[in-house]
Amino acid sequence: MQDKVILITGASSGIGAAAARVFAAEGARVVLAARRERQLADLVEEITDKGHDAIHQVTDVTDSGDVARAVEAAVARHGRLDGAFNNAGFGVEQRPLHLMDDDIYDAVMDVNVRGVWNCLRHEITAMLATGGGAIVNTSSVGGLMATPVAAPYVASKHAVLGLTRAAANEYGDQGIRVNALAPGTTRTEMIDTWLSLRPDIEQVLHAATPQPRTAAPEEIAEAAAWLLSDRASFVTGATLPVDGGYTIRK
Repeated sequence: MQDKVILITGASSGIGAAAARVFAAEGARVVLAARRERQLADLVEEITDKGHDAIHQVTDVTDSGDVARAVEAAVARHGRLDGAFNNAGFGVEQRPLHLMDDDIYDAVMDVNVRGVWNCLRHEITAMLATGGGAIVNTSSVGGLMATPVAAPYVASKHAVLGLTRAAANEYGDQGIRVNALAPGTTRTEMIDTWLSLRPDIEQVLHAATPQPRTAAPEEIAEAAAWLLSDRASFVTGATLPVDGGYTIRK
């Protein structure tokens, strides 16, 4: 990833923050986007103190103008955008479908689907201007199967895979690769909140997983790094499960 200009959304914590560290350590010039400025600024300071190139742009991915400004920040600093990791996401309170309120559905779909939609449009525009690039969207094992009491989340992560395949098909001959990750249980703020409500669920998930543990965010970030790099130059439209084998048992 040496000298590649990579935009990362959802970069203030969890998988996004881990990706910023992993990509920068491989030589990428990272542009960090998320809503929480303090966390972004601290992460940029951490990365630049190690001699790497990083900037941040406060971004709400549900706002197309915000996403445009994040892409513009990358292009203004480096003259191009080589890659993007569209990782911003929103979880859902676990509840049976018939008890879900409209506002829960709207919030999940707005971040997880419209957010990726906004990112793809602006990132692809920038990449077309400079001959191509690579994009990775974060879906979930919930995009490959139906997990219970999380219908809006499952629907949103299936939609991410649809957007990924559509974009890969449409722009492959113009030098743009688009792939998706489907992480399993990973130690993030969203999972920690979930586990605080249902402490037993982690062991249930471990029991259903060939590798019976929770992933570190860095493990997901390494998979994203591979898909964004030239090492994956003939991979597009793919969904890579990073789930310890969870989905092979379903």
